[in-house]
Amino acid sequence: MRDRRRRRRGNSIIEFSLFLPWFIFLFIGAFDWGFYGYALISTQNALRVSVQSASLNAASSIDSATACSYALTELRGAPNIGTTVSSCASLPLIVTAATVTGPDGAPAAKITITYQTPQLIPIPGLLAGRFTFVQSALMRIRA
Repeated sequence: MRDRRRRRRGNSIIEFSLFLPWFIFLFIGAFDWGFYGYALISTQNALRVSVQSASLNAASSIDSATACSYALTELRGAPNIGTTVSSCASLPLIVTAATVTGPDGAPAAKITITYQTPQLIPIPGLLAGRFTFVQSALMRIRA
């Protein structure tokens, strides 16, 4: 009876050691997907704030610098933006502003934000390592 218990305890350790790499793999994958979800939501928030400021008047609708500053403020929590990125002319963050004709024929501000995530933990076949999010929004110019 006593030998049986010892063998069962040994089986538990072996099973745990066989499943541990899979649990670690799943945890890392969930962590990565969570980060990419956060990056997408942050990019959408940056776009929303930037297009709202660009739609104030015709002069601000083509002001990429102001749209860039709003986008940088919203994306400060991203690990590859932080305090090191100060312009929006090259990756990881590109912000463009333009005045276009909206669907109703009125002038509208169009902001496009391109954000490239850093490579966290590449998992071959599951995660590409880097994602590039391109978001665009149109808002009618108020004045």
